[in-house]
Amino acid sequence: MEPIANQQVAGTQNDDPTGFFIPIEVRNIKDIVHEEIPIHSYLSVFIDSEPFQRLRDIKQLGTSSYVWPGATHTRFEHCIGVAHLARTLASRFKTNQPELGITNRDVACVEIAGLCHDLGHGPWSHVWDGIFMPQAQPDTPWQHEMGSDMMFDYLVKAYKIPISSKDASFIKALIAGEPGQCDPSEKRYLFDIVANKRNGLDVDKFDYIQRDSRMTGENLTFPVLRILHSAKVLDNQICYKIKDANQIYRICQRRYELHKHVYNHKTARAIEYMIVDALLLAEPHMKIAERVYKPESFLRLNDYIKNEIEMSQGPELEASRQIFKRIKHRDLYRSVDQKNIKFADGEDVKTYVTRERIYEKLMSNRASEQGTETDVIDNFDLQVGDIIVDITMMHHGMKQHNPVDFTKFYSKLTNAPMNAGPGDYSELRPVEHAELLLRIYSKKSDMKYLHAVQEAYRAVMDDLDIILESKEKAKLSTPAVAAATVTPGPETPAAQPTVPLPATPGSDTASERTRKFSRVGSRNHFTSFKTSPLSNTRRLSSDLSSNTASTLSSHASDTSPSPFTTFEGCPLADLFQDEEGGKDPAVAGSSAATAAGGKRAREGEDENDSLLPVGDGLGIKRRRESGK
Repeated sequence: MEPIANQQVAGTQNDDPTGFFIPIEVRNIKDIVHEEIPIHSYLSVFIDSEPFQRLRDIKQLGTSSYVWPGATHTRFEHCIGVAHLARTLASRFKTNQPELGITNRDVACVEIAGLCHDLGHGPWSHVWDGIFMPQAQPDTPWQHEMGSDMMFDYLVKAYKIPISSKDASFIKALIAGEPGQCDPSEKRYLFDIVANKRNGLDVDKFDYIQRDSRMTGENLTFPVLRILHSAKVLDNQICYKIKDANQIYRICQRRYELHKHVYNHKTARAIEYMIVDALLLAEPHMKIAERVYKPESFLRLNDYIKNEIEMSQGPELEASRQIFKRIKHRDLYRSVDQKNIKFADGEDVKTYVTRERIYEKLMSNRASEQGTETDVIDNFDLQVGDIIVDITMMHHGMKQHNPVDFTKFYSKLTNAPMNAGPGDYSELRPVEHAELLLRIYSKKSDMKYLHAVQEAYRAVMDDLDIILESKEKAKLSTPAVAAATVTPGPETPAAQPTVPLPATPGSDTASERTRKFSRVGSRNHFTSFKTSPLSNTRRLSSDLSSNTASTLSSHASDTSPSPFTTFEGCPLADLFQDEEGGKDPAVAGSSAATAAGGKRAREGEDENDSLLPVGDGLGIKRRRESGK
């Protein structure tokens, strides 16, 4: 840490007239991921406030702790980790590239943005704004970023934090990753540190990928500090060393894996829908959704809303209490079926596969089996609301695109921003970088309902497959569509032309080819010829029956392929050649002996005959037999 005197001199800049952004370290926090995290005075003011302390009561992974009991970490420690990484990267730019003109105020604002970026999260994190709010208030879109903006303004005003309106706008724009929301004189590359809209690579991901992996038992680590220390600003954007391209892509892969195996775990998702149902049942009486619009009421909105419902005594919340009781007894919504969907078919699936269509198909199926639909409904206690269609997108950070294609790199030789080209990082990567996971749940766990819902869902998917197939055929048959061009992604360096290596002198002459082929033949590599199942038999008995002899005769005269090894039509003389290009006399003798042996078998002669497998010494053996 710099001496305080130097810090004060550095802090007395035009952009920090009050000296609030002077980095004076006041304490350290021991973190499970980043170990020691220094806390500076200006950051401590935000941490020791009620809006930020509220994050201690909001789990980072929502309901995942029901599957991974250790995943109880909260938004509180995640935000501190993001702030630490944000300061690390901004300070690195300030130290290594003084020509950028980064000030203490720039570094501090980036750090504060990392700290406050999740102030607006509701109970169980993304369960609140991802599932509950769209159903509770479908006509009023609300995202946690809106809550972060509101709570930041409230925090600054309520705690009289000495920052200007320009600073506040800058911090909120850094949280959103939108340079257009603040003064245009702010440095563009700073907006890619906390919320990177260029390629999705930001310190928010760097922290939660490591933290969530460790708390769910994966304990994945990657050299985040090495990546941050190698980062450089070129052409007003953040670039990484080209040798770190593999690590960058590995981070993107890990993001996808976490979404697939952790965030969208079937049991955790089932509990999410149960919690949402409990909140929706309590909404008319508790007005939970309306709390997001007032900072004072938002302060009391956290995961402990569950306790508030469970401890209530009124009959109006009995249905909500029963759902929370089901969760404790592990009487969960049941996963009926699931399927991975191509990203290109996502909109068609979202439009066609609905709970109403599945329920309609279910009732139709049962009516055809048991009687009229009226009878089926009366005898089948399953409503359309008991079916859940869950569709989630999983990608590497930029939907269907590869984030590495949008990331700039540099090398020691060029020191200029460039894209990663072929061979710069592993070619073992998927063709598609995004997919959808379609999963069907039933709120009733009785097997008769599960089978009925599954059968109806699969019938709906069969209908959808027919529709998609017909649409694909229509596209192929339409010239305008077939000739349509796809919007190209970012330009990547052109691959270097392949230059063939010079041939070794004398390696492609006629005699050399003959010599190589002779060596292959001398080892008896007849891989291209059909071999008899009896080729391993060293000798046939001399007392062959007439039936066997006639069988051999029929095979010899039949035009169908022989069951025995045959070289008929094979350029045998060309296959076995001596070094000078002449014919091997042993092979020539073996060919004649084979023909003679076949003639004796056809004539039924009763004498010792040998049927040997093709191999070394075949010609010698044949000459010995013919000499007798």
